[in-house]
Amino acid sequence: MTDLLIHPEEARAIVEGRHGDPFSVLGLHQRGGRWVLLAFDPGAEALQVLAKTRVVAQQVAGCPGLFVAELPQKSDYRLHWQGHGAEWEGEDPFAFGPVLGELDEYLLGEGRHKRLWQVLGAHVIEHEGHQGTHFAVWAPNAERVSVVGDFNQWDGRRHPMRRRGGTGVWETFLPAVGEGASYRYELRGPQGALLPLKSDPVGFGSEHAPANASVVRRIDNAVWSDADWMATRGPKQQIDAPISIYEVHLGSWKRAPGDRMLSYLELAEQLVTYAADMGFTHIELMPVSEYPFDGSWGYQPVGLFAPTIRHGTPPEFRAFVQAAHAKGLGVLLDWVPGHFPSDAHGLGRFDGTALYEHQDPREGFHQDWNTLIYNYGRVEVSNFLISNALYWLEEYHIDGLRVDAVASMLYRDYSREAGQWLPNKDGGRENYEAIALLQQMNITSYGEVAGVMTVAEESTAFPGVSRPVNHGGLGFGFKWNMGWMNDTLSYMEKDPIYRKYHHHQMTFGLNYAWSENYVLPISHDEVVHGKGSMLSKMPGNGDEKFANLRAYYGFMWAHPGKKLLFMGCEFAQGAEWSHKQSLDWHQLDLPAHRGVQNLVRDLNRLYRDLAALHVNDTRREGFEWIESNDAEAGVYAWARFAAAGDPAVVALVNMTPVERRYRVGLPALGHWSEILNTDAAVYGGGNRGNLGGVMAEAIAHQGRAQSAEVVLPPLATVWLKQG
Repeated sequence: MTDLLIHPEEARAIVEGRHGDPFSVLGLHQRGGRWVLLAFDPGAEALQVLAKTRVVAQQVAGCPGLFVAELPQKSDYRLHWQGHGAEWEGEDPFAFGPVLGELDEYLLGEGRHKRLWQVLGAHVIEHEGHQGTHFAVWAPNAERVSVVGDFNQWDGRRHPMRRRGGTGVWETFLPAVGEGASYRYELRGPQGALLPLKSDPVGFGSEHAPANASVVRRIDNAVWSDADWMATRGPKQQIDAPISIYEVHLGSWKRAPGDRMLSYLELAEQLVTYAADMGFTHIELMPVSEYPFDGSWGYQPVGLFAPTIRHGTPPEFRAFVQAAHAKGLGVLLDWVPGHFPSDAHGLGRFDGTALYEHQDPREGFHQDWNTLIYNYGRVEVSNFLISNALYWLEEYHIDGLRVDAVASMLYRDYSREAGQWLPNKDGGRENYEAIALLQQMNITSYGEVAGVMTVAEESTAFPGVSRPVNHGGLGFGFKWNMGWMNDTLSYMEKDPIYRKYHHHQMTFGLNYAWSENYVLPISHDEVVHGKGSMLSKMPGNGDEKFANLRAYYGFMWAHPGKKLLFMGCEFAQGAEWSHKQSLDWHQLDLPAHRGVQNLVRDLNRLYRDLAALHVNDTRREGFEWIESNDAEAGVYAWARFAAAGDPAVVALVNMTPVERRYRVGLPALGHWSEILNTDAAVYGGGNRGNLGGVMAEAIAHQGRAQSAEVVLPPLATVWLKQG
């Protein structure tokens, strides 16, 4: 019956796992007017085809495991195999037609499939009357692609995939493979060499590190009960809303007994409850996309579509998000499109070529992080990244994305010496392709999903980061104010005796505060790598350190801009952050640490409750200096305003260890209530202040017709509210 084969060389190519189009050979095909079945299993010694009649197949000469049979007519069938004393039976994967439709094929070919995850990856489906899993992966330069797993003894010869035209996509449907199955892709590169086994770029689950196979996970069966939150979150994430973000590394926020990381379900109870009690409006998670190395903190992701298994499965991650929404908290994800690791199982040289990355290391390699850089100018790659952003927003109801290391994307010469980078087509340093990617990501995110927000970690003066794309900007909702953070922390670290020489480090940020929609970030980057904790940065003895920190937080929460605070900073953890262990929660047994925690809780409450402190965070008309030049006294004073009828708030800051009776000009006559004093005993201070408030008299001072004498405790911030 060998005459029924297309060609002996094709038979050998099947047996050796070299055939680039196995579906044209294997399965049931009409040849010369006859229905001929070809089937292959490298462990088989005999095959019977179970159709309307039982047909004994013949082994193709010289091709162990390859069998051929002639059927009297086209019909459904099953395969009954025998070999080495065992028997097994099942459907023929080569009997099934394609899953992807013509529209999918067209959009994939164009690199314009917005919801790439709906067609690529591993999906548990019913296809042609059978339950199984559909696998699809983009590998345009591969000679052959197979899916391997326990279901086929990790043998790439058993389940080679079907190439879909010129899309570069390979697909197959494997009956009886379901939820929880581990799998990888085996690829032959353009020169025929077998590549290291690859995880699925669009896989929805992964094994526990250091194992790195992808895992079939269903994402199509989510049941949500957060409709009210989703319908109302938009106004809570706009520039006039109070936004106070609690940044968290899930693996080290708190540990369970035995030093075990908490699960998503445990975090849904403990972390969500805590963040809500502290008055934060959002939880920002450091990257949860699957990553191989704990020490990267998630910033070297491999599985961009998989919530890390370190804390649980996709349904459990959804439960965490839903729990946050039930408590009125938004969830932001740290999203990393700027680079990816070169781990053999990852995206690097995925099909044997520089597919996701640039070929030239001057464009495709980050020297700082020893990572690869996406080729943003390739439409399939930009589509992959934009689709990934949309995936988290749609499939997991994520409320926004914080985009990591934007500056490294915007500039071709980022952290490079002359000769180590390639200019753009105009000879400049801007990365036009990365700019276009970020713009399109923001257009897609805001355009496709109502009420979301995006935030850029961008450390340069690149113009228009938070300006709409149609006005020439990148289109982000907000930008981290790295300049403000660096200037103010530099000032705070100095002994108060020297602060007068650096007075304007605390005021300089107001020169550009309205150029972007800013978030004031005290992030993980400020409390790691030998920088010490926020508490340890502060000068002075123990009490003075706490007083300085409390004064700084009072300054920060009254300053224009949304707020972000890294976990542990809210209770003044003494040691710098380590990803390997829990925060030092036992320090809350000490009054000074508990006092800082009480302060942050009250700061969040007041920031949320008082319109003057948040409505005009990004608008000049909401801010007015009262005193910005008194370097000798180390005093700062300003007023915050909202709409007419909303009470104004005045912030008074004393950054010296000297108590001062200080006359300050106020926006209006009458009583001003002392609504916050960082020196209050409940915060661990000396309880010095203004006995509940002051009275503004008709005494002109500091350019205002009325003023009041106030007590400014040493190293303290005082807030006054009109009325």
